[in-house]
Amino acid sequence: GRSRPSMYKIRRVYRTKPGEAANVAKLVYKQAKIYKDAGHRGEFTVSYNGYTLPGETNIVILEWQDDKIMSPSRPGNNIPAEVMEAGALYRPLIESHHIEFYEMDDPTSIDD
Repeated sequence: GRSRPSMYKIRRVYRTKPGEAANVAKLVYKQAKIYKDAGHRGEFTVSYNGYTLPGETNIVILEWQDDKIMSPSRPGNNIPAEVMEAGALYRPLIESHHIEFYEMDDPTSIDD
């Protein structure tokens, strides 16, 4: 089969203080859009569960795809100041957060 560049799904998961998921989701969306508009990142989605759905609540999930995994603090990476400002707004509303990485399979390559 032909080899293709890998794609990764990157998921940042925020556990919010009770009742803050919708607020955090809005702020995370704003921050992710700043990254996207600055050319740092492509399309992304933000989803959350406040308390109206079954399953884990007070959770916000930001997901995007990239062809490489790079540290945001790498040398020469100029993070827009607005990103830091946006992050400062939701930081007090967060209890914890972590990041998950998944390798994505290209459905067209499964039979190769």
